[in-house]
Amino acid sequence: MNPLEAEISRMAAEAVELTLNRNGAALDYSEASLEIVEEMLDDASEFFPDFSESQARILVQRFGCYLLEVGRRTFGGDYFWVDDHEQPVLVVGEPDFHAAIMTWDKVRGRLNGDTGDNIPFFFAGFAHHVRTATPGSHVLYG
Repeated sequence: MNPLEAEISRMAAEAVELTLNRNGAALDYSEASLEIVEEMLDDASEFFPDFSESQARILVQRFGCYLLEVGRRTFGGDYFWVDDHEQPVLVVGEPDFHAAIMTWDKVRGRLNGDTGDNIPFFFAGFAHHVRTATPGSHVLYG
């Protein structure tokens, strides 16, 4: 496991730990678990403006990494760091096609109360593209 993959895996596991005491709901790295993530981010959006920048960044990174891990465990792929966006990206489908997903901005948007940044809907778009990709296609979700 390379250092970036190890760090994303660690942060995703921390997101899972945050849900252990949440009404019996637990994150299991399935696409269905993204409904739990959506509920948690919706609940947290009420308090998110009061978070310190450090607290906000950690929450965004944990849940963003959880989404990336759901993608990697479902579709495989590799992680890369995108300097321009200061966040990781998951790339799947190579060499037949290229489908990439960046999640931190979407999670931050949802935590800021933007219901248009619906996490299950966002991931479903990515998953649909991966499942129906044609050779040579190239897309980035983010």
